[in-house]
Amino acid sequence: MWLKRKKHSEVKEKKKKSKFREWTDAILFAVIAATIIRMFFIEAYTIPSGSMEKSLLIGDFLFVSKINYGARIPMTPVAFPFAHHTMPITGTQAFYPGIQWKYRRLPGLQEVKRNDVVVFNAPEGDTVTLENQDANYYQLVRQLGRMSVHRQYTVAYRPVDKRENLIKRCIGIPGDTFSIHKGLVYINGKAVPLKNTGTGSYMVTFKSSDVNFGVFEEMGFVISSDISAVSASRYLFRGTPDAMQAVAKLDFVQSVRSYSADQHAVDPDVYPSDPNRKWNLDNMDSFVIPKKGMVITLDSASVPLYDRVIRVYEGNTLVKSGSGWLINGKPAKTYTVKMNYYWMMGDNRYNSLDSRFWGFVPEDHIVGKALFTWMSFDSNASFLHKIRWSRILSGIH
Repeated sequence: MWLKRKKHSEVKEKKKKSKFREWTDAILFAVIAATIIRMFFIEAYTIPSGSMEKSLLIGDFLFVSKINYGARIPMTPVAFPFAHHTMPITGTQAFYPGIQWKYRRLPGLQEVKRNDVVVFNAPEGDTVTLENQDANYYQLVRQLGRMSVHRQYTVAYRPVDKRENLIKRCIGIPGDTFSIHKGLVYINGKAVPLKNTGTGSYMVTFKSSDVNFGVFEEMGFVISSDISAVSASRYLFRGTPDAMQAVAKLDFVQSVRSYSADQHAVDPDVYPSDPNRKWNLDNMDSFVIPKKGMVITLDSASVPLYDRVIRVYEGNTLVKSGSGWLINGKPAKTYTVKMNYYWMMGDNRYNSLDSRFWGFVPEDHIVGKALFTWMSFDSNASFLHKIRWSRILSGIH
């Protein structure tokens, strides 16, 4: 049998890749692989604020699962890899808003449950003041007026998946009836006490004005932030229920009682900023957290509460017309909700910007479930104690 001679092009030895080409291919593969992992499986986050203390501490590094609730398909697909909304060096926008995909999510392992610790996009992060991004745009508008804010700052809009990431505990799920009375949360009419890792406010009365505060430092309190004077013998403490039980047992303490805002005091920044509602951080009348398919009767009581759901999150126009309402230009007496919504709160209740300020969290804002802390770094500790060894690889409950 005669064998055909191979063509010259088939036997010609392939050129070996240059070192530059090898490194380029390796880096490109690593970027693509890391992007897919971050987008669909798991992503690392860090805790920048104390809103979840003592459950999560400033300097905790977390892994957040995208699988549990189902990975969200990118809604803003054209973006710089590994940058969320802002480029790290130049400070310029890291995404192109001209191409937007509608909300879709892959099947997940579970639904969001009560008490899950959840990462989500800030509901009121749609509009930001670039020179003062830590401030809430809508609070600034209420305080200064819209024209004043737009004169002082550069105002920018961000799509859903490019809004600031927040982490809170899910207190209420779709269809729950929620209320707060004297600082105590009620879900479907049942009291939900603060978890032992959660921080609340307590009024502590001492037997005399001569108090050794070094005792409280040894107990883990930070004097400058956790304790403030009310009078010579009365101080407002912020601590966990367990910590405050220990304070109550001290022989120089006369009494410890839970402290909440006056039931009739009005906080204009508390959601939904309705002058007809006498609400504050510790007192909110009962309402239903929107659930897909829920029918809302449109009236003067319901519209302020669900206005943002109808207009901003579900993309309709809502206009008062005489004694009724127009949705997308048509008369309407009711509105049927298109998505599920959640109520999120920080465990450090009196140092947390949460649903009490900006209301419901739509399902398309949900990023993932916090799983465990893989590293914890205390920037205020001495060199040998900066790593919190006891928190490494600790689960989040």
